Amino acid sequence: MSNHYELTGRSALVTGAASGMGARTATALAAGGARVALLSRRQTRVDDLAAEITTAGGVALPVPADVTDPASVQAAAERVTAEFGAPDLVVNAAGVMLPNPIGAGRIDEWSRMIDTNLTGAMHVIQAFLPGLRAAAADGRPADLVNISSIGAHVVFPEYAVYSATKAALTQLSASLRTELGPDAIRVTNIEPGLTDSELGEHIDNPRLSAQLDGMFATMQALTSGDIADLIAYVTSRPRHVNLRQVIVLPTSQS
Repeated sequence: MSNHYELTGRSALVTGAASGMGARTATALAAGGARVALLSRRQTRVDDLAAEITTAGGVALPVPADVTDPASVQAAAERVTAEFGAPDLVVNAAGVMLPNPIGAGRIDEWSRMIDTNLTGAMHVIQAFLPGLRAAAADGRPADLVNISSIGAHVVFPEYAVYSATKAALTQLSASLRTELGPDAIRVTNIEPGLTDSELGEHIDNPRLSAQLDGMFATMQALTSGDIADLIAYVTSRPRHVNLRQVIVLPTSQS
């Protein structure tokens, strides 16, 4: 990823910043001049990423927090606001993908995906919305970016619960756009197709894991950097321009 977009003076919050799309998005926003708060449960990973961004000349704040815990998210919001001011750019990148047949009854996986992919995103929105409102009221850009998935509206057998959480996130984004758009807060929903990230590493079903590996072997997937570049582009547009929904696929998956 070689593009740089103008984000000087902005404060950003990226969840899921320990790896994959979250980490690369944080790097891209920092390269554009934004101060970036890195939110993740994995403190060592965000500490290392913050050091990497700082070495490259950027400004980053590692913030260990669990998006499934509203008290943890609220504490993170208070810390970030104290350090950087209230973020005017919020990216919900935290997510887990745990496919299995619905008949397997993996309630543990269902709960983890719902709590992270949907409820966790809502915790973040609730905690950081006041800052977005303040930025918009002050005439500055204010961005909420939710990373959903092509699985929100394309059927993949045995990914039912994961896809349901992403469909809910896509619908949440659409509804929030009608609610927040009149206040000049942009809401963008990103739906990537096959992307090289850590999501597939958590699958504990050998057959589905091999199936996913086969997809990577037969087509050139998107990279996490591709998604990061897109988010940096979207959020650096003039404040009256809202790229509301972006479906991005590998060319051979299109």
